[in-house]
Parts: sequence; C-alpha cells; structure tokens
Amino acid sequence: MKSNWGGFRSVIAAPIERFLAHRRALGCRFRTEEMALRLLDRFLVQREIKMIGEIQPELLEAFLASRPRARPRSYNHLLCTVRRLFDWLVVQGDLPCSPVRTRPRRETAQRVPFLFNAEQARRLLAAAARLPDRPKVPLRGLTYRTMFALLYGLGLRVGEVVRLRVGDVDLSRQLLVIRDTKFSKSRLVPFGPRIGQLLADYLARRAQRSGPLSAEALVFSFDGRKAISLTAMGQTLHRLCAELELPIPPGGSRPRVHDLRHSFAVGTLLRWYREGIDPSTRLLHLSTFLGHADPASTAVYLTITPELLAQASRRFERFVGKKLREVLA
Repeated sequence: MKSNWGGFRSVIAAPIERFLAHRRALGCRFRTEEMALRLLDRFLVQREIKMIGEIQPELLEAFLASRPRARPRSYNHLLCTVRRLFDWLVVQGDLPCSPVRTRPRRETAQRVPFLFNAEQARRLLAAAARLPDRPKVPLRGLTYRTMFALLYGLGLRVGEVVRLRVGDVDLSRQLLVIRDTKFSKSRLVPFGPRIGQLLADYLARRAQRSGPLSAEALVFSFDGRKAISLTAMGQTLHRLCAELELPIPPGGSRPRVHDLRHSFAVGTLLRWYREGIDPSTRLLHLSTFLGHADPASTAVYLTITPELLAQASRRFERFVGKKLREVLA
C-alpha cells in the first residue's frame, strides 16, 4: 500500500522540517523520530491549532494520551522526540519555553537478551543450511546461513547485512565495506578465512544461478531486486530456534536476530578474559569494530553472564593474589 503522506501541514510544519534537517546534518537518520513527528503534526491539524502559542502542556498531554504505548520504552521514545523538538524551538527563539511537562514512565523491566554460545550458534547455522528452497525463494538455506553467520561472527547490525552490496565484499583483502550505516558513518570490517569461504561459496552459487552479479547488486536477495526483509529474518530465526529447543534462561527472552550481534560482543569479552587480556584496554577496539560512536554504547551489549562473571572473578583473584605476595614478600 502506498503512503498518502503529503508533508507536514500544521502550524509548526516549517520548524519541524528545520529540526529534522538539523538532526540529520549531525549524522542522525531520525526515521522513526520523523514518523512520531508526523503523528504530532496530524494531531495539531485535527485540533485546528492555528498559532504556535496555542500549543500548551495540556494539548501535548492529550496528544500523548491519543497514542497508547503499552511499553514504557516506546512511550518514552515518543515523549523524548517531542521534547527534543520543543527544546530546539526554544533554542531557536520560536518559543519562550517548552510546553512539554510530562515525565517519562519508569521502565520496570529490561529485556534480557538471549546469548548464543558457540555450540548453539553452530546448531543454528546448521539448521538454517537445511532450509529447503521455495518457488520464489531460491538458495534459502545458504542465504540464511550466511546472513546469520555474519551477524554472529562479525557482530554486524541486521540492517548492515541486508544492505550489503556485492561491491562491498572484498574477498582478496578479506574486508567488508559497511557504508552509510548508523550515524551516517562507514567502516571497514575484516573477516577471517572461514567467513571468507562462506561468502565466496554463497556469491558463486548466486552467480551460477542468476548470472554475473554487478557491484551494485544486493548480496542477499531472493529475487535480485529487493533486500530480504527484517521480518522474514526474524520469523525464520524464531522458527529455527523453536525447532532446536534452545533453553531460555530464567527471566530471559526468546531469541531475536539482534541477539546474534549481542552474543558477538559478549563472546569477544569472554574470549579476552580467557586469553588473559585486560578488556578495559580493548573496549575501544570493540566499539570501533561494532560501529559505535563511543565505548559507552558498547557497554550496553556487555551483559553479565555466569561464565563472564566467573572469568572476571578469576582475573580479580589473580590480581589480589599477586598484590598479597608483593606485600608479604
């Protein structure tokens, strides 16, 4: 279904356009935020607001109430977007003060990610490889196996995988060029021989089936034109994990596609502990590899697990033991 969106039409249409242009100039995509501001714009039109001064706290509270959000995180995202807009209007001199008075909802429970260990990841990839082809879905098993391998083995974002172009895959130098990703930045992601062989085999099968692939062709596409949807990836992962009967830890959630990236980050930290490497000296490396703007963003991924806690405790015990021997010597 085609969108009937005709542009912002409310009394703050022009300021919203300037605000979006400002945020995008800073490297933010602001796609979901724009959708939220479209809702606000439509609400103001429906309420027949003619002057910016008519936008009072009560009106914005009515707007928020008109957009029910069951999850506090979703509600707070909408509220935060509206707050940012009006704070910016104050800075620009369009308003003397922000009319946003509503406080964010308390998030009582955070989703606990499902962290795939190496054995579970191998089983997932093997199950993906066994997926049969469908009339309009050729190379289905090999495609999903390769995509899931990139997510788990390189920690790529889901969107980065589905947007990959053939020209972004440098098999000779074993590099992926991740272009125009989050924060409108690009980066190089190196990969090892196993990922390289997997990509080479997949691209060779694609070319064998549909002919030579241009540099602009999507790496992952069933029809050669459209990227594989995130919904299809998620549904496939859910079905495979259900068939594998992967145990979900108490308080945990069923696996999502994004959890493969999360597992990469935690697995990297665990490997450093096992190799005797101080993680604090490598966190910036991991942050750069994942494409984060700063290490604080990476820290969100470093979920504490029993195995990770045990490795950290052993490291601390070795540190304390060394200091005690120095004191008692």
